[in-house]
Amino acid sequence: MYDPAKLKRLAERRAAWEKRTNDGHKERRQAFMTTSSRPIRRLYDPQDTANLDYESEIGWPGEYPFTRGVHPTGYRGRQWTMRMFAGFGSAEETNARFKYLLEHGQTGLSIAFDLPTLYGFDADAPQAAGEFGKCGVCVSSLADMEILLDGLPLGEITTSMTINSPAAIIWAMYIAAAEKRGVPRSKLAGTIQNDILKEFMVRNTFIYPPAASMRIVSDIFRYTSERMPKITSISI
Repeated sequence: MYDPAKLKRLAERRAAWEKRTNDGHKERRQAFMTTSSRPIRRLYDPQDTANLDYESEIGWPGEYPFTRGVHPTGYRGRQWTMRMFAGFGSAEETNARFKYLLEHGQTGLSIAFDLPTLYGFDADAPQAAGEFGKCGVCVSSLADMEILLDGLPLGEITTSMTINSPAAIIWAMYIAAAEKRGVPRSKLAGTIQNDILKEFMVRNTFIYPPAASMRIVSDIFRYTSERMPKITSISI
């Protein structure tokens, strides 16, 4: 249990948090509740956290140690990005699909690549025979990426790309295609899966040995943290 002095200090911090979030963070007008229809308060306090040190182990929403998210009001103020995992056939076909989805309410892109692309094969490689554009879009070159993204508002939306082994190459193509259209890499936002250990354990579309693969993954972490702050560099 907390001593009275600590509870008083927490109450003061709560009041400061409430004032700060009420002044500068909008919230959607709707009821927030659990699946059992029990209302969810904006903030829970130490009385709800028995046997825990509230400040060091949980903290305040939007503040260190960020166990409650980086946004002070979470999805009360910011909606989830709505994406349909999409990709099939050629870059032209998938580009048309993306435009259709954005016109009908989708708020971000989620690119599904075909199996040869996931393995790092070109569409005309013997190993890719019969697999072109099945269960995802084929991207064998920068030209393919430019066609795939043609006319899409890359500086305004976020893009998720589910790819691991060739993640660095595909991501480089995405950056290059955007910059050729005048969108600087610092403004690009989204997520690249970049989870190579999943390939060694599950789907087996790895290219390089584990140590070399992990080096590429960590290089992407470093690069995006320094040059592309709006990018989530791994999705596990």
